[in-house]
Amino acid sequence: MIIAVRLPFEVIKLILILTVNYYFYLLRILNKIQPDMKKILVPTDFSKPAVIATEVAADIAKRSGAEITLLHVVEGASEQSINVEGEATYEGNWEDKIFTMRLIEKAKKQLAKAVADTKLEGVKVKQELRIGTPFHGMNAIISERKVDLVVMGTSGRSGLEQMIIGSNTEKVVRNAHCPVLTVQNKPASKNFKDIVYATSMSKDEEVFSRIVRNTQKIYDSTIHLVRINTPGNFQRDAEVKKYMESFAKKLQLKNYTINVFNDITEEEGIIYFAESINADLVAMATHGRTGFAHVLAGSIAEDVVNHSRRPVLTFVTKRK
Repeated sequence: MIIAVRLPFEVIKLILILTVNYYFYLLRILNKIQPDMKKILVPTDFSKPAVIATEVAADIAKRSGAEITLLHVVEGASEQSINVEGEATYEGNWEDKIFTMRLIEKAKKQLAKAVADTKLEGVKVKQELRIGTPFHGMNAIISERKVDLVVMGTSGRSGLEQMIIGSNTEKVVRNAHCPVLTVQNKPASKNFKDIVYATSMSKDEEVFSRIVRNTQKIYDSTIHLVRINTPGNFQRDAEVKKYMESFAKKLQLKNYTINVFNDITEEEGIIYFAESINADLVAMATHGRTGFAHVLAGSIAEDVVNHSRRPVLTFVTKRK
């Protein structure tokens, strides 16, 4: 027996409003976990690595329909980032002011030349010139423009120079709220057909896995999931592969391979595994440790960024 219940109009109206609100809530969540690459930031100092990064970004933009912002920061005494529009004002003595204004005029010409590069034909490009420190300039633009991806060149650092100075690239990798693609050398191919996804199989990687899947979709790639076994962190292959298969299914990965690679350190294992399969791109999450925690634990992702000859895609999944 079916009993019909007539609901008051106000109740029906409330149910409809709640349903619509929930629908848009789900859409917002979906957009967060399945990010598009619509806004790409390319910081440039006009060096060879920066030019290579611009070429890689241009290829991504053409494939994804994204726009590129070319950013150059004229280094000044201030730790803040100041936008340069027309006649910029700059605090300091007259000699410093004149010197800075000359740097700005030179940078404007270099930036205009970079934007006019034929490799950027067919891509919507904006240019941004700022005064301050490079890291603060990049960080400000990432927040202001809601950047989806940063593509930047790196010359790589090692030893004492890396410990004391660090690089702007490392700071961005450690702190950015969006994926960062670092390029040290000109890639053998800009067609990222084989992607090494170095994973710890952490639940924190769910968002990053969708970033990797989005990259895979753009390039029609194969994802090579890899877990690095080291003397200090060793697990049997059979157990690891079982966990990795479960992890891949949970994240709904398609067109992938499961791999376990043995090496002395995670960093060396990731780099050598990528070389062994002639990968086009390395993807890995980082916890974004800062301050004393970073000094103690370091970062595998930053080590790979500094020493890999292949492009490296990173994303901060958990901040410590």
